[in-house]
Amino acid sequence: MLDQDAGANPPPSESHGERDQPVSTPPNREDGRSRLWRAFAKPTRGQVVVAVLLALVGFAGVTQVRTNQVDDTYAGLREQDLIDILNGLAGSTQRAEAQIQQLESTRDDLRSDTSARQAALDLARQQQQALSVLAGTVPVRGPGVTITIKEVEGQVDVGPFLDMIQALRTAGAEAMQINGEVRVIAQTSFDDGTGGLLVDGTLLEAPFTVDVIGPPDALVAALRFPDGPQDQFAEDDGAELTFEERSVVDIETTREPVEADVARPQQ
Repeated sequence: MLDQDAGANPPPSESHGERDQPVSTPPNREDGRSRLWRAFAKPTRGQVVVAVLLALVGFAGVTQVRTNQVDDTYAGLREQDLIDILNGLAGSTQRAEAQIQQLESTRDDLRSDTSARQAALDLARQQQQALSVLAGTVPVRGPGVTITIKEVEGQVDVGPFLDMIQALRTAGAEAMQINGEVRVIAQTSFDDGTGGLLVDGTLLEAPFTVDVIGPPDALVAALRFPDGPQDQFAEDDGAELTFEERSVVDIETTREPVEADVARPQQ
């Protein structure tokens, strides 16, 4: 009975010393890797200096090797070979200089052509402006005179009026308008009308105001010479002609361009 009870007893438990003993862990393999990464991520001043020195030494070594290779290349050539190389370089230089001279000559020609073209354009523009003034297609302003003709004893006749226009043109008149309505050009027509004058088909009545742009002194002389327009209006028509020199005369009246029916410019 005692043996059976003894056999039924459970086996003795492990001692407290064996149960409380700490379990050993393998060494941390990432510590060295982490230290290396931190060294690269945040290099010290000494590491930077060493890296720069190594880079300079490497660059100097490569340069020296290349220099030695070039020296070895030319050192192995004969004197005649070196002369041929120099002659080739001289020929290349001469060809390059010739090309430079050719390009400079082309540049100068282009500049000359551009200047000539610009001069031609400027001349054409000036001629176009002058023709526009003579054709009456643009408003103009300039020094001149303003003429007023009043009927005193009778009606103004077209004859003295035409003589006055011609005298003003001879004196250098560049632009004229009558009563602010009709621009006078080379093709302008004049005729007697009922109660006035027909100028390019427009009936104009007295008093007549003629604005003229041109040299004021010459225009005044053209009006006042003996038996000139001023005397002629007074004697023939009993009209009074007065004038006023002006530093600025504005002529706003324009007309449509007139195309020639028969005449054509020569080619």
